[in-house]
Amino acid sequence: MDDVLIRMLDKVELTNPVLVEGLPGVGNVGKLAADYLRDKLGAKPLATIHSKFFPPQVYVNEEGIIRLVSNDLSYWRAKPPATRDLLILGGDYQGITPEGQYELTERTLELCHRLGVRELYTLAGFAQGHVVEVPRVLGAATSTRGVEAMKKHGVVFSRNDPGGGLIGASGLFLGLGRTFGMEGVCLMGETSGYFVDPRSAEAVLQVIGKALNLDIDFSDLEAKAKEIDRIAQKIHETEQRLNEPTSQSREDLGYIG
Repeated sequence: MDDVLIRMLDKVELTNPVLVEGLPGVGNVGKLAADYLRDKLGAKPLATIHSKFFPPQVYVNEEGIIRLVSNDLSYWRAKPPATRDLLILGGDYQGITPEGQYELTERTLELCHRLGVRELYTLAGFAQGHVVEVPRVLGAATSTRGVEAMKKHGVVFSRNDPGGGLIGASGLFLGLGRTFGMEGVCLMGETSGYFVDPRSAEAVLQVIGKALNLDIDFSDLEAKAKEIDRIAQKIHETEQRLNEPTSQSREDLGYIG
């Protein structure tokens, strides 16, 4: 097996396509956003990517059937008011080594470049270490033009926010993308980093929707966010109960005092 094996599932010609990348990461914000966008738009499978740089693992479905872990590229033909076709990259893993990250990113970009991609968006989470009720979307871009365009959609750009660097696929796709003549923006939804974060994924997709004139139904994502809120509240209540002194301990403390 090659280090990276791309199996094409369809042959397409696309109109001024844009790549949207969202792979597993902090709060799974990028993966959740990319998968949701693919499913809501009804994007079609284009290519499956297998690699020695993924963990040696297969997934088993409810019927007991296995599949090799992979990343997947889907395509969507624009419908009004959108004017540009999309390629959406999602999947199971990022590369597990630095070499793997570079190889997987470069091979994917080569394919996207051949398909006409000259612009890309990478989606990710930005961990704040605490619950974020209303997540901002933080940004990093390859050009001043990209910064100014995203600011119009409420994206916050600050050298201090991303901590001086982007680690992993969301940054590498932008960096290597420039060697293919691609301009791009990374959109990072604020998240606690403790849970899969649908609310942060929605914040990121709201920006994508505005930037690319996409009509996205967020109702399912909002329902997932409410469910995560309920789980987080239960965990918080349990922690509070565990931290409360018992009646015996209160008596002991009173006696010692």
